[in-house]
Amino acid sequence: MLIALLLLFGSVFGAGWLTRFMPTAQTTWLRPLLAFSGAYLVTLTLTHLLPEALSLGTSAEHIGYYVLAGFFGQLVLELFSEGVEHGHQHVHAEHAHAGVPWLLLGSLTLHAFLEGSILVQDPHGHTPDGFYATLTGVALHHIPAAFALVAVLVTRLGSFRRALPWLVLFAAAAPIGVLVSHYAALDPLMKGGLYPALLGLVSGNFLHVSTTILFEVSPEHHVNVRKLLATVAGLCLALLANAL
Repeated sequence: MLIALLLLFGSVFGAGWLTRFMPTAQTTWLRPLLAFSGAYLVTLTLTHLLPEALSLGTSAEHIGYYVLAGFFGQLVLELFSEGVEHGHQHVHAEHAHAGVPWLLLGSLTLHAFLEGSILVQDPHGHTPDGFYATLTGVALHHIPAAFALVAVLVTRLGSFRRALPWLVLFAAAAPIGVLVSHYAALDPLMKGGLYPALLGLVSGNFLHVSTTILFEVSPEHHVNVRKLLATVAGLCLALLANAL
């Protein structure tokens, strides 16, 4: 569990810290990473998360409703986050020193909290199959989001020092989700039948984010070897992680 918490926090905080050393206006290097994470997430969702949700005793019909809720709920969240979840920065000069973007930060924090909440051990303390595969997917997905978020915050707040507390908040959201699910809500999740619903909700969330990423990295449907290789690599890694 400690490894999961450190990886979730460190991946976000480290990616946000990179904005101090890398030009945020030039983000072409992010596209292969986005393609990789998008392919990983959609593969993980279809080969692990959804099958697990369906195997836990809740009817397929009900799981479908939760997946739809997660999918379209993410669409609503992106009205406030402006697509930062998949690397969009939307940094404009008129937003300089405009203050904390509360709606953006709140939607991203909720998004990360929900994703962290599915990373739980069973009531006996055993790590379930696919735990680390899911952990890797959540961490990968948050790296470009953290970079984009800090780029927006620095523009709006004027300095990295002022953006730092909000980066820490975002970095802590997924670990807090893990802790809440594991220590405060484990019995209702596992014994009350809520965990399949949560898996369905997050699966819908992942499907929206991952398919959006995969469509956006090649908006004109041109073949790009780097993106293609990154996509295939993400697919293969998710399949391998799911098989272990």
